[in-house]
Amino acid sequence: MLKLLTRNVLRTVALLFFVTALVFVLQSLVPGDTARSILGTSGNETLYEQLRQKLGLDLPLWQQYLNYWKQVLSGSFGTNLTTGQPVLATVLDRLPVTLSLVLLSTAVTAVVGVLLGIAASTGRGARRAVADVTSLIGIAFPNFWLAILMVLTFAVTIPLFPATGYTEFADSPAQWIRSLVLPVAALSVGGIGLIAKTTRDSMRRCLNGDFARTLRANGVSESRVIWRHCLKNSALQILRVLSVVFIASLGGSVLVENVFALNGLGSLIVGAVTGHQIYQVLGVSVLFTVLVGAVNLVIDVLCGVFDPRLKGATS
Repeated sequence: MLKLLTRNVLRTVALLFFVTALVFVLQSLVPGDTARSILGTSGNETLYEQLRQKLGLDLPLWQQYLNYWKQVLSGSFGTNLTTGQPVLATVLDRLPVTLSLVLLSTAVTAVVGVLLGIAASTGRGARRAVADVTSLIGIAFPNFWLAILMVLTFAVTIPLFPATGYTEFADSPAQWIRSLVLPVAALSVGGIGLIAKTTRDSMRRCLNGDFARTLRANGVSESRVIWRHCLKNSALQILRVLSVVFIASLGGSVLVENVFALNGLGSLIVGAVTGHQIYQVLGVSVLFTVLVGAVNLVIDVLCGVFDPRLKGATS
């Protein structure tokens, strides 16, 4: 376990340096900067240069990058160069919205995707066709388009759910669920198709293999073969794909949050990019990277649980 933890921490740290460096480079290529965003197009050149110097934007890019990591190592993630508010406080304030959206969508993806995959691998005729077509539709349709379609259908035409906004769980659990139904559905559809396809292919190999035939010959019921043995054997592949789905959901949340006007990290990073708030962009990027590292660690541990052969490699 210690070896596994050390490997994941080192991998996450290396990824942090790569991601933050990439963000610095890409942000420098975007026309304009924070000083111009604050002053607007009407600000004169003298004030613009003075503000650039005050904000440290006149320094070489590598020096700005080193200064950022000095702030991080001292416990600060910088401040919003426009409002002066700490970036860490802003990011943590928006985190519950994005975590609620991404975790719920991942859970829905796992449950529905696995059930569809099992139906496709064990069903016959129309049942298998419906499961396969549903999986393909989920993969084909982009979640941004689905989000807009769901708003028009289930919030405008048939007002079942709110079109925008987010309710805190502590304020009203029922309204919290209602505010997330459409965003979670829009974010889950693509992942459901991917998990269903992975489950279907893995289950078919197991159900048609010697392992399943031996179990049936020994009198094991078909339901036990499916749910206890073949699903467990397929768990490793499903978990690996599920980790990819979670990571993709972090990226997809940026679009979905903007469609449903959710005040999460996705909408924060869009505003930060357009407003040239480099420290806010970095704060969200760092948090996303840490979440990816944590998920990879959890998946590695779960894989060791489902396949004891991996425990030796991760201990």
